[in-house]
Amino acid sequence: GNGVNCEIETAHACRLAGFECVDIVSIWELLAGERRLDGYDLLVLPGGFLDGDDLGSAKAQANRLLRCRDPQSGLPIVEQLMSFVREGKLVLGICNGFQLAIKLGILPALEGAYMTQQATLTHNDSGKFEDRWTYLKVNTASPCIFTKGMERTYLPVRHGEGKFVCADKDNLKKLRDNQQVVLSYVDPLSGNPTISYPDNPNGSQHGVAGLCDPTGRVFGLMPHPEAFLHRTNHPRWTREDLPEEGDGLLFFRNAYEYVKECL
Repeated sequence: GNGVNCEIETAHACRLAGFECVDIVSIWELLAGERRLDGYDLLVLPGGFLDGDDLGSAKAQANRLLRCRDPQSGLPIVEQLMSFVREGKLVLGICNGFQLAIKLGILPALEGAYMTQQATLTHNDSGKFEDRWTYLKVNTASPCIFTKGMERTYLPVRHGEGKFVCADKDNLKKLRDNQQVVLSYVDPLSGNPTISYPDNPNGSQHGVAGLCDPTGRVFGLMPHPEAFLHRTNHPRWTREDLPEEGDGLLFFRNAYEYVKECL
């Protein structure tokens, strides 16, 4: 969509992970009926600044998708998305894509309540755009497909509206009890989730950096895995002995393994 700017490196991450058919599809192609989701197994909503973040991050795009109809079937475009999810396919939302998934209501989808907005991502507590690297803890009890085999990771954030807020305290508790909180910003010394700046760059409740739906097949995160695919992407690559592959590639490789084995 207009303002997205991470689609090329995101597509590159998919190819590196093993996917052979990787298409960059514009929202306008989808709305015009020129492309459909049913021909794909993985949908990645990449980062950027959809519609200039008018009305709030990704809100204009969410409204567009909820209102517009498929010219072929006459059904709302979001029906394609819900069919995609019901068929057991994978959805990954990164940064602005995470914001879109939250505003559309495909995340967190507590108790299967898809298409109902249950939380939001709002302005950082710092009052400014944050561009920094963050230490993250992975919830190994989560059903999330994308984080299998991971315990910790180190990824950059680049956002002005990344603070996760769930106004309903009961829903926030359900997210934690259901193990739907997949990633948390942590204090690098203690390894514990934190709300302290700058380790938590935006002030997210309970340090939430990423969530999945109850199935683990829909996942969204504010950090950018596609921005750390190779050791040279790391800010200290000239000073540390690092593996050739960056931490971010594993998210996409897990998706590929799931698609290869299950779809």
